Amino acid sequence: MEFQTGVIKLNPTLTHIISHTDLDGVVAAALAWHFHHARVPLKISLAGYNIVDNLILESMEREEKMVVLDLFCQKPRTVDEIDKRFTHESEPFIFDHHESNLSRYSNRPWLHLDTRHCAAKVYFLWLKEHVTGSMEERILQDMERMVNIANDRDMWINSLEESRLWQALITLCGPWGILTRLTSDPGAELRDHELSAARDFIEKQERRFSKALEIIGSLKRELAFVGDGVLEFGDVSDFGGLVLDRTDDPPKILASASRKITGEWAVSLRSRDGLAGKVVSLLKDGKKVRGGGHEDAAALYFPPQYSQERIRDSIEAALKAIKEKERPMGPTLGDFFREALGEEN
Repeated sequence: MEFQTGVIKLNPTLTHIISHTDLDGVVAAALAWHFHHARVPLKISLAGYNIVDNLILESMEREEKMVVLDLFCQKPRTVDEIDKRFTHESEPFIFDHHESNLSRYSNRPWLHLDTRHCAAKVYFLWLKEHVTGSMEERILQDMERMVNIANDRDMWINSLEESRLWQALITLCGPWGILTRLTSDPGAELRDHELSAARDFIEKQERRFSKALEIIGSLKRELAFVGDGVLEFGDVSDFGGLVLDRTDDPPKILASASRKITGEWAVSLRSRDGLAGKVVSLLKDGKKVRGGGHEDAAALYFPPQYSQERIRDSIEAALKAIKEKERPMGPTLGDFFREALGEEN
């Protein structure tokens, strides 16, 4: 099976897989690994929104083939550079599913975007339509269950028990640990020791949730802000569901801040009704503040000099701006019609 990404000049001896660090990104990377590793040496980068542009630009400079999954460019310059190198006949090499990129970039030939599924499933379905051969079909069969688990997790369906267990393993073992597991064994069934470790982690996670609930419990604000050192990477999706869906008088948005070893701040956002995506779109500038994600599950990255208070104030200011923008300016024509109808009745 041959893949043509559409780059004018390519290094045929190497393929660079660039993917995200969450369960969706790791499963997508594992799927790409199984499809490519038997034919060409692979370079794999599991990354966040803060470095994806550099990775793409460096690969284009080296004329490497790329498969970019669950991530998208944060800087207009990167999009411009890709546009220069790819023609209308090009096949996609970026597979994404984030609503924030749909309206601006969905017409690019090098991008395959579908908001109905997680990125791993977007890539899976594209492969299913474009590859032939018994080996390729076997890979799809072997990974279909794992792809559906990632989809259940990333799209907030929460119908599969395994999705929380696998998310626990991502947090516990890190993205590279789980990628290694899925490249050696793509099966979705958890081994006994994996299941035991995941369940033990979830028990400890519940205790972290209790501490976080105490912190935000007395706050009656639109924003529930959890500072550094309370929740761990991978906690936020489950905690967001708990706070936003299973508490009385829930906040509009949940933000959890974590300072990375580099000093940079990563802030995970969870919401309903698309508020997280709106906040990211308003605050990210492609220079100091970067970000991306879904309408209701997104992330912002702030430079080290920001304090937690400044980050919280920035998010609150964005919420205020969004509220002001969406506030009706006055009676609409529809209001007059409804009033007239009401008087007649």
